[in-house]
Amino acid sequence: MKILDCTLRDGGYYTNWDFKPALVETYFRAMQQLPIEYLEIGYRSRELANYLGQYFYCPEYVLENARRLTDKKLAVILNQKDFPASDVKEVLVPVKDYLDLVRVAVNPDNFDEALILATELKSHGFKVAFNVMYMSSWSENGAFIKELPQTSGLVDYFYMVDSFGGVFPADVKQTIKMVRNETDVALGFHGHNNLELGLINTLTAIEEGVEIVDATITGMGRGAGNLKTELLLTALNAKHELDVNFNALTSVVEAFEQLQSQHGWGTNLPYMVSGANSLPQKDVMEWVTRRFYSFNSIIRALQNRKKGSQDNEKLPIFEQLSSYRNVLIVGGGPNAVDHAEAIKHWISNKESVAIVHASSKNAKHYEELLDTPQFFCLVGSEGHRLEKVFDQMADFKGQCILPPYPREMGTYIPSALSGKSNELKEVTFTKVNKDTHTVLALQAAIDLGATQVFMVGYDGYMEGNISQQEKSLSEENELVFKDFNVIAENSIVSLTPTNYKGLDVQSVYGKLV
Repeated sequence: MKILDCTLRDGGYYTNWDFKPALVETYFRAMQQLPIEYLEIGYRSRELANYLGQYFYCPEYVLENARRLTDKKLAVILNQKDFPASDVKEVLVPVKDYLDLVRVAVNPDNFDEALILATELKSHGFKVAFNVMYMSSWSENGAFIKELPQTSGLVDYFYMVDSFGGVFPADVKQTIKMVRNETDVALGFHGHNNLELGLINTLTAIEEGVEIVDATITGMGRGAGNLKTELLLTALNAKHELDVNFNALTSVVEAFEQLQSQHGWGTNLPYMVSGANSLPQKDVMEWVTRRFYSFNSIIRALQNRKKGSQDNEKLPIFEQLSSYRNVLIVGGGPNAVDHAEAIKHWISNKESVAIVHASSKNAKHYEELLDTPQFFCLVGSEGHRLEKVFDQMADFKGQCILPPYPREMGTYIPSALSGKSNELKEVTFTKVNKDTHTVLALQAAIDLGATQVFMVGYDGYMEGNISQQEKSLSEENELVFKDFNVIAENSIVSLTPTNYKGLDVQSVYGKLV
């Protein structure tokens, strides 16, 4: 039984993040002393739309350095949908001397194309593994199974990939039996850890005679992550007396634990629900890492998706009998608080103005403006925050605005506000996700008839002190501002300091003179 470690490949998933040389050397030094046969270094491909780190693209110098640092067998992986057979000669043949295995990530729906790619790879002398995805859905979507005999003599390893992290040991046994009835290719197993079954499923696969299995240091991987290499080695040491250098293992685990605390891979309740129901974790990753949705909202959305049902009841459409020439959008940044007194003076001297709270975080500072209509955007768990900001919801004077129906993400509406909540009819100015605070606020401004939109508390983020989550939100807001400015007669004006390039900054103090 062989073990393939794909830690470096999974590191490439983190946008704009590269391994540091010291960490790479720690990794290879440890791997040299551990019973790991293959090291998968990264993806190999032509340039794609988004930069995903040097270990995603795996340029030649990375493979050259890897070969210098280790005598372990080296592998790369291709995403079949992004890698036509015609690319083999130009993209892979030049690095052939560094590679001992080429793995192909295969969507079962594209199995015919994968066989063509494998044929081309074998014609150039490459050893080939198929990593066939969505294992938990093969019993319902397994038309490709009848094509498995074509892998005999063509593919060196056939991997069963639990993409959703939702299979159980009995499923592993059943799938292995089904595949073995169709092909004599050596089998492999790649488990994800949504339900924390990566270890038991892998041990089951080993007991069933699977020849090769995958793992990553600290379970590194997108979303819920993978089986931990250190856990697998420890279990095999105890169960099969596998010789493990625990000093070397400790050194590499400690190094990667620091990264894990920064990037936060690993399972949680939404990933568990997506795994248990064989639902793709792509949206869960978006909701958990880029949005501030409650777990209740995420799980409700996942359950509705499984049932094929719409999430929310329809609400009355947001329609205003009165229009407001000026709309002030209040964000959650500190500047909406730091300059609140000046902003309130500006509002009191401004005609035909309404306030839209994109986030209710700073709303308490504007509560005293009883003569100014105030609207509150409810997205995801924002209703819970509204309840914390305003202790007595019965005295709440504002009006709540929700995204258009149907809302994919469940939105909580405080019971006291059920009669004060409306939904937008549609989002007209952008294709960016309609369930974002900024899109909702700007569309509300359009529907309120604004001829000029002002913003406060949209501070933006300083590069260098910015997390990946903040960077993604910042980039998304910039796109939204750009789309809005295309249809607006006037650009959006920020009355407080901001790092957003799409906002025209004009000091609120200059407007009080």
